Parts: sequence; structure tokens; C-alpha cells
Amino acid sequence: MRRFKYYFFALFLLQFLSFIGIPEASSQNKPLPMTEDMYEIKDKKRLRKELYELLGKLPDRERHISVELVSTEEKDGVVIEKLLLDINGLEKVPAFFTKPKDDKGKLPVVLFNHSHFGQYEVGKNEFVNGRKEMQAPPYAFALAREGYAGFCLDSWGFGERSGKSELDLFKEMLWKGQVLFGMMVYDNLRALDYLDSREDIDTERIATMGMSMGSTMAWWLAALDERIQVVVDLNCLTDFHTLLEKNDLSLHGIYYYVPDLLNHFSTSKINGLISPRPHFGLAGKFDPLTPLEGLSIIDENLKKIYTKDGAPEAWKLKIYDVAHEETAEMRADILKFLRDWL
Repeated sequence: MRRFKYYFFALFLLQFLSFIGIPEASSQNKPLPMTEDMYEIKDKKRLRKELYELLGKLPDRERHISVELVSTEEKDGVVIEKLLLDINGLEKVPAFFTKPKDDKGKLPVVLFNHSHFGQYEVGKNEFVNGRKEMQAPPYAFALAREGYAGFCLDSWGFGERSGKSELDLFKEMLWKGQVLFGMMVYDNLRALDYLDSREDIDTERIATMGMSMGSTMAWWLAALDERIQVVVDLNCLTDFHTLLEKNDLSLHGIYYYVPDLLNHFSTSKINGLISPRPHFGLAGKFDPLTPLEGLSIIDENLKKIYTKDGAPEAWKLKIYDVAHEETAEMRADILKFLRDWL
């Protein structure tokens, strides 16, 4: 009897791993390697649709967004609005909107995506309060000093939305045909819709950025939505296939894994959808979440794509002698990139 229990458990595990995008050992089920001609990304509209459809059953993209202004405060020359948004029809989404106190008219805006670090209670507070892995001042203030507005929401399972564990959210959504990362992406795409509706935002000057989980969110958002003009990703531009080959899947949270993704896209192919818009990737030489071999693959492929799209100078990858953190040099380079391109 025990043997049968093990058999059925193993069968279930193989089916589950296959569903979340981890291929079996058989060569027939391994994702095909991406060839150079696949990186031409000729039909970006079709590929964006295909990528979006991998994100599970998502709420209506056209549903009405309602917003409640919870509070407004001024701190160090920055206006901080705390908002509560109904953007997905399932649970309210707390967020911060920030802007320089004395600036009038329409402002460029940076959609900031918070990190993970296993610190579920932090969420959007990283944007206004900072964190030890990042430089001071927090990005809400650093961006305001550059003349930018900013926006950051609590992702599913973080900050004021941290009632359920990440794993429980993933399991529940799996049962419902949903994908946790897909629901996270959806909320941020709707955040773009909200920013698009604000009279104080210059909708021709929208950037997105983030560190770690926020980095991944930044390049997914930019790949899916052309309204984003500039992308900065810090410490999480990871080549999926290299991560798989190095048997390092456990380094990323369960949120990271999108069913069937590797049968359709590589990291390079997703990021190729951003071209020719400016994109700056920053990585740590000693960061295990972004293996150097994979960074080299992505860099080579994106150089080809950006060159073919006539904008070779708009893609930049810089590797620093650090692990999974932001240094003063990184912060200075990020702000300069935004000055140059936003």
C-alpha cells in the first residue's frame, strides 16, 4: 500500500512541475533553445498578446478603477499621497503616490516596484522608508529631487496585503486557473492606467524600475506595455534557462514561476519586446540570483535586437563587484540614466 502512495505522489509532483513550467528530463519536453532569428522579434504585438495570455485568468482590463485618497502629508519637500485603489475587483490595493512639493504642471513619473527579500510586511514602504539593502534616501525622495513623481503599490501578499502567505496564494490561485505573478502584473498594468488618468502626469514620460522582485516586474511590465518609455532593472535580470541548468530554481520565490513559460519565451525574448525603448540592467558579479553566464547570453541577444531596431545605445548592462544589493555607484548610475532618457 505504501508503494502505491509513493507512486501517486510522484505522479502528482511530475504533473505539478510540468504545469508550473519546469520540464521533465525527457528531451522531448525540454524547451527549444532560442536561435538568433527568433530574437528578431518581428511581430511584437502578437508576442505581447501571447505573453499576456500565459499569465492565467486575469480580471477585465477595462473594468472601472476607483481611488480613495486615504491621507496626504508633506515630508522633506515631497508630497506623499496614500491611496486605496479598486483595480482588480478582488481586494483593495494600497499605494503611495509622491511628487515634489513645489512642482506644478505635468510631471514625468516612475512606477516603482518593491522587492521581496522574504520580508512580506515591507511592501510599498520600501519606496518611502527605504531598506538596508538599498541606498539612502528612499527612492520616493531621490526621484522627487530629480523632478519626478513616483508610484508604488503593495503586491499580492506584501505590506497591507500580507494576510495570506505567498505559497497559499500561489496554491489558491492555481486551483482557480490564476497565476500569482500574473495577478501581480495585472495590478501594475492597471496602476499604469491610473497614472495615465492623472492630470499632473506627463503620460509621454513614464518609467518603471525596481530591485530584485521589483526588477523582474519592471521588465515584464515594459515588455507588455509600450506606454513605459524607460526601464531600469536592478539585480534580477535572470536567464531562465541558465538558472535551470544550474539547478538554482530555489533561489527565487514561488511567485516567479509562470506555467508553460519556457515553451514560449526566454528571458531575452521577453526583454526584446522592450526594444528600442531605453533599458538599463544593473547586476552584481557575486549575485547568485543572476548567474553571469546567463547575463552574458541576455546581453549578447539584446545587443543584436537593439542594433536591428536602430537603437544600440538604448540598451545597457553594467555588472558591479557586489552581491544582491544597491551601492552608491549603482544609485548614481540609475539617476543619470533617468536624466538622460526620461
